[in-house]
Order: sequence, then structure tokens, then C-alpha cells
Amino acid sequence: MRGASAATGAVAALALLAGCAGAAPAPSRSPASAANLTGSVTVFAAASLTATFTILATDFEKANPGVTVRTSFAGSGILLTQIQQGAPADVFAAADTRTMQSLADGGALAGAATDFATNTLEVATPPDNPAGIRTFADLARPGVKTVICQAAQPCGAAAAAVQKAAGVTLAPVSEEPSVSAVLTAVTTGLADAGLVYRTDVRGAGAKVRGIEFAESDRVVNTYPIAVLKGTRNAAAARAFVGYVTGAPGRKLLRAAGFGSP
Repeated sequence: MRGASAATGAVAALALLAGCAGAAPAPSRSPASAANLTGSVTVFAAASLTATFTILATDFEKANPGVTVRTSFAGSGILLTQIQQGAPADVFAAADTRTMQSLADGGALAGAATDFATNTLEVATPPDNPAGIRTFADLARPGVKTVICQAAQPCGAAAAAVQKAAGVTLAPVSEEPSVSAVLTAVTTGLADAGLVYRTDVRGAGAKVRGIEFAESDRVVNTYPIAVLKGTRNAAAARAFVGYVTGAPGRKLLRAAGFGSP
């Protein structure tokens, strides 16, 4: 069995993604022969990848019956720190290239990272949009309770870049460690609006209302994936990366709303 997700709302997001994408793509064989792959592979992935990587992990296991995939989801910055502190992981998928570069600079990668998806920010509000948010600038209105990610996280860095691009300074009531936590603040009514990725809005379905804004196109997050030098199962780790960057991964990522790198 795969490890439990650390991200809030993964089960709901997974069900909604499956409804949007239709049936999950039929498992295909990974780059390595199924007969040659055994053991387990631990995948650390950004919180915004929870739904897609949960499906991909299940499909990879079906295509490779001898392998068990364990997943751990959190803010990329949190996962980076865990890896740097020695947490056992075989594969890392980050929500921005800056985070992955930190591992590369520290000699923690077994090879070059591969970009596999892109994402942009979108405003999420409760379905009834009680604060009447229509534009990005509305998030800065007095009395609007806005939640964003912490600056150390890719979603937080993107939020800062969007504010600069828009010429708008936000005064968030809270800065959260992941987009999942931001989304939870919105869906539970603790916030009038939150800055999350467009894929999170799509995955949340009727639980939120998504508001696009022009400035988001000027700040695009690119997602890289790599095998870590400390892997104990290099063959399975490389095969999983190939599965994500290959046809099965591309199909599911597109269905979830991710862009191509």
C-alpha cells in the first residue's frame, strides 16, 4: 500500500479530478521492464500535485506489480528541508525550479531534473464570493480576509511576484505552508479569498469559485522532477520519473489543468 498523503483534502481533490478527467488513463509499462522492478520507491511531491500523483502512483504500481510507491505531499520548501535533513526519499517533484536548484547546488540529485508541468495562480473564494472579489486588486480592499502561502514556498514566491507585477500590495490575514492549507482556509470560511494554483481551483470543484486575473500569466511556475542521490532503488525511481514525464503523466496533468513546460 502507498503511504498516506500529508496534504489536506487529498481524497476530495482526487475524486473531483477523476470526475473532470474521466476514467484514469490506462496503466502503461514504465521505461524499465516490470520484471526488473521490485521494492519500494518514496516520492516527495509538492502539495499541488497531490491528486495527480496519487493517481499516477496507483497506475505505476499496476504497471509494475513488484513495486510499491509511497507518497508524501507538502509545501515544496518543507519537503526541501526534510530532504536536506536526511529524510529518506527517492524522487522529488517541486512546484518551482528554484527549490529544485537548491538540491542540485547541494549535490543531492542523482542526475539532471526534468521539467514536466507548469502552473499559474488563481483567486479562490467561497462559492457565494461574500467579499465580491472580481479582480486581483480587490484582494487589497480594507476588510477583505485574504490568505496566501508563506514566502518560502513556491506559491508564496509566486504571490509576491504577482503583487509586484500588478502593483498591488496585499495584507494577508494568514500565510500558510502550502496551497492545500490556503484552500482549506477558503473552503472552511476562514478567508474571503486565497491565492492558489489554477489546478487547485479545478480540483476543488463546487467548493470554491475561481477568479482568473490577467497578471497571473506573467508569473508561471515550472515543475521539475528528479531522482535523489540517496535513493535505495534507483531503477524504480528512474522508471517513476519516466512515467510522470511520459504519456501517462502528460495526459493526467493536462486533465488536471497543468500546462506543458
